[in-house]
Amino acid sequence: MDTKQIILDVRTPAEFMGGHVAGSINIPLQEIEAKLEEIRSLPQPILLCCASGMRSAHATLYLKKAGIDCENGGGWMDVNFKLQQK
Repeated sequence: MDTKQIILDVRTPAEFMGGHVAGSINIPLQEIEAKLEEIRSLPQPILLCCASGMRSAHATLYLKKAGIDCENGGGWMDVNFKLQQK
């Protein structure tokens, strides 16, 4: 996991406001399709996260099918922990 890597949090804005990885971008899962071009313009690979890894897994599958280089990082707290280990 690159510390400069774009981290995309697919939780709701309310969940995101309750805590998130510093510097991450919040695009809720239900908005991924509508914001595909915005996501496509981000530096890749993109690391996705959510609360448990389920929503980010769905988003990862969708984005990979759209040709975007990305991976599921799982829960945001796990991603945060891994970044702090660097």
